[in-house]
Amino acid sequence: MRTAARVHDLGRYGVGQGLVIGEVFAGAARAVPGRAAAVLGERTLTFGELAADADRTAHALLGLGVAKGDRVVCWNATSLDILPVFAALARIGAVYVPIGPALPPDEAESLARAAKPTLLVADAKDDAAAVAERVGVAHIALPDLLAQAADQPAEAPDTPGPDEDDPHTIFFTSGSTGKPKGVVLSHRVNVLRTHPGSQLEPRGTMVCVYPMFHMGAWTIALQQWQARDTLVLVPQTVGASIVAAVRAHNATRLNCVPAVWERVLSALAEEQLNDTGDGTLPSLRFADSGTSATVPELLDGIAKAAPNATLRVFYGSTEAGNVTSLDGPDVFRKPGSCGVPSIYQHLALDPQGELCVRGPLLFDGYFDDPEATAAALHNGWYRTGDMALTDDEGYLTISGRTRDLIRTGGESVAPAEVEAVLATVPGIREVAVIGLPDTTWGEVVCAVIVPADPAAIPGPTTLRTACEGHLAPHKHPRRVFYA
Repeated sequence: MRTAARVHDLGRYGVGQGLVIGEVFAGAARAVPGRAAAVLGERTLTFGELAADADRTAHALLGLGVAKGDRVVCWNATSLDILPVFAALARIGAVYVPIGPALPPDEAESLARAAKPTLLVADAKDDAAAVAERVGVAHIALPDLLAQAADQPAEAPDTPGPDEDDPHTIFFTSGSTGKPKGVVLSHRVNVLRTHPGSQLEPRGTMVCVYPMFHMGAWTIALQQWQARDTLVLVPQTVGASIVAAVRAHNATRLNCVPAVWERVLSALAEEQLNDTGDGTLPSLRFADSGTSATVPELLDGIAKAAPNATLRVFYGSTEAGNVTSLDGPDVFRKPGSCGVPSIYQHLALDPQGELCVRGPLLFDGYFDDPEATAAALHNGWYRTGDMALTDDEGYLTISGRTRDLIRTGGESVAPAEVEAVLATVPGIREVAVIGLPDTTWGEVVCAVIVPADPAAIPGPTTLRTACEGHLAPHKHPRRVFYA
């Protein structure tokens, strides 16, 4: 009778047409309402609770004037509280636009202005109201939004949901000139990118270390939720915290950029040294890396730390999703390669060797930027800006870049943007920002400075202070050279 009751109750879950994200939450709530959807620390949110909170939050957002097609900028740290907002926006067909919680006000304002939002939702921070006022947009603190939602009914609002081709998310990425580009992803694309296949039985808990403004976090989350599995959030990329989360939840999957894997391995080595653990994570069945080259020495360390896991290395982008993968024995057989095309991805090299991607997982364009969209998309092919080589077995290796961008720890940095900030520092006559190879970060941001007076060189503290007010932390130079 319980199953039949769920089947007969389908009518109230009208969430849109076709492949829409709202159905991910509604379907899981129907099927496994008591199963944990997400965990952070001691708090757990079940699929039933998440769907009910999303319905309440949808009513609250509608009451604030948010409608289908509107963009809502979310300036929030990783928390369980942002999950109902994400689900609610998907339900009513509004667009989720996350920005990093560590952004200085100037950069947050630039992104918010570019998004042309109806509403700014932020953690309780002093800067949010000022940014919202300068942009000319309504603002609400996340705790206040949830307080309003608590008084709303836990049922889907009677409004038309989105169609599968409607925009679902916008993720900002750096352009080569420093102008932010908003990558628009539709409901259909986000469903297809994260679909686990026909197997809906639990595949196991996954620990997510990516921040919730990053596409990687939501890709992992939606993969878990489409499979009706549990996501464990670790908001700080501290090795010991990640190790503890994997063990506490018997997690079967962990995905980290190389820099974070280094921290995990360091924590495991320390416990062996202190005789407080065996230095392994035997519950892991998949140990994933990507976004920058994962050197063989690091892969060997991961293999020893996760003896029961299949190693996988992924290459992709916000615009194209997961483009290639390298897994199993190929990880060591093809060092330096990023693998073979992933499902639904069609790859080609243009005459100059630039990698181009085509398929149903591509983004819909850059928000409100037809020139950038036209430059990136040609006859259905996305030009990645990466130069590539293929071997005689069809395995791909990234060999260079056509665009003036630095890729560090999974983030893109435009040298021109950093140069513009450093050029305002007194005592600097000329400055150039470059990326230098790094086995941990892929590349590190470096500044080459010509001082106006060799006897009065601006030091690292001066440069750091200048950057803190205008640039996100990952854009700050890690090394400085004087010429």
